[in-house]
Amino acid sequence: MTDSIFSQNYFEMFSIDVATEVDLQQLNQKNRELQQQVHPDRFANGTEAEKREAMQKTSLINQAYNTLKNPVSRLQYMLDLNGVDMNAETDTSMDGAFLMEQMELREVIADVRSQDDPLATLERIASELKQKMTALIAEFDGEFKQGAFDQGRNIVRKLQFINKAQHEVNELTEQLEDEIL
Repeated sequence: MTDSIFSQNYFEMFSIDVATEVDLQQLNQKNRELQQQVHPDRFANGTEAEKREAMQKTSLINQAYNTLKNPVSRLQYMLDLNGVDMNAETDTSMDGAFLMEQMELREVIADVRSQDDPLATLERIASELKQKMTALIAEFDGEFKQGAFDQGRNIVRKLQFINKAQHEVNELTEQLEDEIL
């Protein structure tokens, strides 16, 4: 590995094509290879500059790996590579129907303990969220390939809401399972 790691984008670093879907097995394998090449222990007897560079490379590889491994982060990064700012504070508009749906979902999640079978309800919600995420990623793929980056940005914003809801469902499921045991 050369010093060019600092000038590569994350996809290049892992020798994969810029795409909405990545081969996670290939990503994991390449991560192991990269980590072995730059692991700070390999530079234990090196100069302070070599040790520092190894740490910087390790940190960058970790950041790249975590970004590419997560679908929402990966799509955000793809937009970033094309100059789209996901944090633009000037754009606060969002699909009203989608936001209403998210508010209703949050209410169902908040009240899940009052359901006859809260775990079954959470399982159903998790399944629905996964389906929505899959559909939105496919929609993003089509928009991205056409260069419709603003549409892609709107899709990623929806995915962020769904991702957050999925985390809430997972946490609540774990809590309920712990209470049962």
